[in-house]
Amino acid sequence: MKTRITELLGIKHPLVLPGMSWISTPELVAAVSNAGGLGILASGPLTPDETRSSIRKIRELTDKPFGIGVTLLMPGAKENAEIALEEQVPVINFSLGKGDWLVKRAHEYGGKVIATVVSEKHALSAQSIGADALLVTGHEAAAHGGDVTSLVLVPAIASKVDIPVIATGGFADARGLLAALSLGADAIAMGSRFATTQDSPLNQKTKDAVIAKSEQETIYSKNFDGIPARVMRTPRSIKETRRPMNFILASIEAMKAAKIVKQPIWKIMIGMLAMMDKVKLLAYFGASVPRLKAATIDGDLDKGVQFVGQTQGLIEDIPTVQQVFDRILQEAQDIHRQQENLWN
Repeated sequence: MKTRITELLGIKHPLVLPGMSWISTPELVAAVSNAGGLGILASGPLTPDETRSSIRKIRELTDKPFGIGVTLLMPGAKENAEIALEEQVPVINFSLGKGDWLVKRAHEYGGKVIATVVSEKHALSAQSIGADALLVTGHEAAAHGGDVTSLVLVPAIASKVDIPVIATGGFADARGLLAALSLGADAIAMGSRFATTQDSPLNQKTKDAVIAKSEQETIYSKNFDGIPARVMRTPRSIKETRRPMNFILASIEAMKAAKIVKQPIWKIMIGMLAMMDKVKLLAYFGASVPRLKAATIDGDLDKGVQFVGQTQGLIEDIPTVQQVFDRILQEAQDIHRQQENLWN
């Protein structure tokens, strides 16, 4: 299946693993890239040394194109981006920040840059600085999706930009892939689906919870980490999203979280001082780390909170990454043939 994304990135199939903290590890990234898609490493929890080591580990596991994700708002993100540029990672995906400098330097060695956006304004801005493609994140997505559903957001943006679009939020199977292509997208990213594969490091207890829950059992709220985000509905997440955490408590929790992501507290403090307009957001972001880690790594949904998309209701098993690819591509062909018969 050839699209503008497969041609741009040099991949075989228009399927993408987005960067998910503690989930999009070198092993899962390589599994997706080896299957013919694009795996994107999550750099959020990593130190610069760990980022470099992870990039080199991916290259040991695959000779296919791969990417790295950087959330520019976060402390340590710029340092990780610098490592990605030094290592000449084929694809860099940035979000929550100005990425013009990333685009310029990645293009110097032939790298491609994907900007994550949730609105037409941000999409046009990303295109204007030279981004090669967009990761358009609809309301259905896990974590920080937009306010508009993918069914509307994807065609709205695709019709206003000239660069390829990767749709994410609500996509987990062949039906989603074909729907996204019909909406004007050139590929789909499937975070929740790839997170619940055998190749994923997501805790088995959390994988089982995803399978057991329906599309109705998520919560979309800005009270968890300061930005509207979608999480799995559990007694713990209901409590965590009922009201925003006290700012002082959030700041204390953020300092504790610095140890978890191996960031010096002084660097967190400097980051907060450098962005006083976003200091509350940074505090809430930091405070969410222990809860996310508890669910993702430890499988403790009594203490932790798990990012998950509404596609939770479409996920019914735990296949390998390769099986996901094989299934989607075969079913897409079958559906395509059925649709052709309708018009004959």
